[in-house]
Amino acid sequence: MDNMLHISAAPHIHSSHSTRRVMLDVIISLLPAAIAGAIIFGARALLVIGVCVGTAVLSEFLFNVIVKKEQSVDDFSAVVTGLLIALNLPANIPVWQAIVGSVFAIVVVKCFFGGIGKNIVNPAITARVFMLIAFTQMGTAAFPVDAVSSATPLSAGAASTSLLDLFLGNHGGAIGETCTLALIIGGVYLIARRVITWHLPVAFIGTVFLFTLVLVDFNAATALAYTLSGGLFIGAIFMATDYVTSPATWGGQILFGLLAGVITVMIRMFGNYPEGVSFAILLMNILTPYIDIWTSRKIIGGDRK
Repeated sequence: MDNMLHISAAPHIHSSHSTRRVMLDVIISLLPAAIAGAIIFGARALLVIGVCVGTAVLSEFLFNVIVKKEQSVDDFSAVVTGLLIALNLPANIPVWQAIVGSVFAIVVVKCFFGGIGKNIVNPAITARVFMLIAFTQMGTAAFPVDAVSSATPLSAGAASTSLLDLFLGNHGGAIGETCTLALIIGGVYLIARRVITWHLPVAFIGTVFLFTLVLVDFNAATALAYTLSGGLFIGAIFMATDYVTSPATWGGQILFGLLAGVITVMIRMFGNYPEGVSFAILLMNILTPYIDIWTSRKIIGGDRK
């Protein structure tokens, strides 16, 4: 019995790291974006972060109590979900909407499907899409500390904001999506810790840049502005790379990134929403099982099913 193989759900199936260790690394990697959001948008950003994280953890705890399931809040996955939801929201969002989004992510998207490792789509990104559709407040964003509502760079035209401001986060947007520098720091940390690989984020971000470049008559500055705008970096680095809802092979991850990038640009340029990252990731989450089949390694001497 001591040699019995114990099988457990993702996110640690391909890694020697425990679920808790992986989640702690993700939390650490998100701290630069959270700190930048607090500096840019003020105390209101900290309130939204606290509400989302607290609601996510409490929702999972209460769900487990109600259905008499073993508690899972100590794996910190609910903290990660709550933090990602908060960083994808504007600082001036009504608190009750932040609560609704967090409950939806944990209870409907995660717990109803069996908990961590069994959800078919990323809880945070699905909650963001739900809130984008349900609440018009998601279309505006507080702009530095005074919390005056303003259009995001994408809705106003990304080229209207300087590249330096886009890189440092000095513009309207969600709490954690504005400072590209902070997101890159977090991404480098995750890659260094081998929590994620570079394949999916680079394919996703690179495709958005190149496809946008073609559509804006090869104006590199404008293409770069659109790449630095919106939720591309936080989506590509922290949500598209979710172990459970992204492909297992590097080839599948690149394909995921390429298709997500194309969908993002198509929605941005021709759709009714200025931002397409959330919808692109959600759609690719649904296609991930098929991508895994298409890109899986063929076993020597056997046929691919």
